[in-house]
Amino acid sequence: MQLEVRPDPSEVGRARRWARSRLAGSAIRADESLAETLVLLVSELVTNAVVHTGRSAVLRLVLPEAAPGGPGEPGEPEEATVRLEVDDASDLAPVPRCVDGDATGGRGLALVDGLADRWGWSREGTGKRIWCELDRCAEREETAPACGSGGGAVAYEGYAYEVV
Repeated sequence: MQLEVRPDPSEVGRARRWARSRLAGSAIRADESLAETLVLLVSELVTNAVVHTGRSAVLRLVLPEAAPGGPGEPGEPEEATVRLEVDDASDLAPVPRCVDGDATGGRGLALVDGLADRWGWSREGTGKRIWCELDRCAEREETAPACGSGGGAVAYEGYAYEVV
């Protein structure tokens, strides 16, 4: 499933709403912390695409399908991977920036790096695709660490947040 995003910063809100609405037909419950992390990552990657390129972008989500019985029913996948991709028309590589504590921007890729289980980018035609993946683990609870993560505080230049 995909959404075309116009080169307008107000499109970021539309992309978040679209992502939330896609969760309704997936095995990811809207109240899971994974869902909120996914929406935050959508916001960061779409913002980067429209603000830094000034061009349209395409947001793509690959979500696990809901079980026939519905969320929480037997047969629902306990482990799954969610993939988020944003294609834009710029062939410039994404560059993480070092910013000071007073800066109001420049932390998007650091957030993606800290929140996603994996991320990367590739050249696609005349542009690029930035992607990230989140793993939904059977043992993940609202306050449990992500797969392969020890949890705890994560600090990046100019800010800190706790991985939950």
